[in-house]
Amino acid sequence: MNKEKPYLGIIGGSGIYNLDNISEAKWQSVSSAFGDPSDKILTGIINDINIAFLPRHGKSHNLLPSNINYRANIDCLKSLGVTDIISLSAVGSLKESIKPGDFVIIDQFIDRTFARIKTFFNDGIVAHVSMAKPTSKHLSKIIFESAPDNINILNGGTYIAMEGPQFSTLAESNLYRSWNCDVIGMTNMPEAKLAREAEIAYATIAMVTDYDCWHPDHDAVTVDSIIKVLNTNSLNAKNLLKSIIKNIEKTEWNWNDPAYSALDYALITPEEARPQHAKLKLQNLLKRFN
Repeated sequence: MNKEKPYLGIIGGSGIYNLDNISEAKWQSVSSAFGDPSDKILTGIINDINIAFLPRHGKSHNLLPSNINYRANIDCLKSLGVTDIISLSAVGSLKESIKPGDFVIIDQFIDRTFARIKTFFNDGIVAHVSMAKPTSKHLSKIIFESAPDNINILNGGTYIAMEGPQFSTLAESNLYRSWNCDVIGMTNMPEAKLAREAEIAYATIAMVTDYDCWHPDHDAVTVDSIIKVLNTNSLNAKNLLKSIIKNIEKTEWNWNDPAYSALDYALITPEEARPQHAKLKLQNLLKRFN
């Protein structure tokens, strides 16, 4: 592993189930104290950067957003040595100016999910990490500067995470628009929260597939219409990733991102009061404290 460069985790959303041009490529079965991840993890090297790719919904897209084991996904990436994650996520647009086919680099989230376990710290050890700035400014900057001319990419936006799997009602869509949200999706929460607890820097490339039902021309979002845009977005995303990885290889990495030390002031339970079974379950996340 190149210790001067990040170990890049890539979580592929709808339409992105594999990566190309990886040397030493290997699909690995990785286990976790929190269960199994969505699928095997593809590891290898691109441009001297260590890569771990995980298809969020599984390679056959057989996992609903609510049924994804987010904790296992993040814990397994952490166990491989991943320091930074780029999340690729299909979303709907909540603004006229953000069109299908556009990409948005997210800098804020609103979490409206309710049926998911959202923390690693729920079994005798308590931690409260900061989520004020939930994404990596350094990684997001590299993503933005790496975008080719054929991709319309916006630097900054608020992603509202809904439970799903159904799309929004018209009333819900208009409510989220009144909150000034930019895009809507089903998967980045609790993923971003768990990445922060795992001290992994996190960035989201939100790939717009539709206008959601608020738009008079998109009042009935269909899977067929979304898949057409997904296919174009997938190709553009893979080309963008190639450019991002090239730029990471050339960049002096900023290891001062607060995400890398998020647990320094977050662990509340004193060492002597931490149950042994909980410490064993969290040993992958807490290994730098041992």
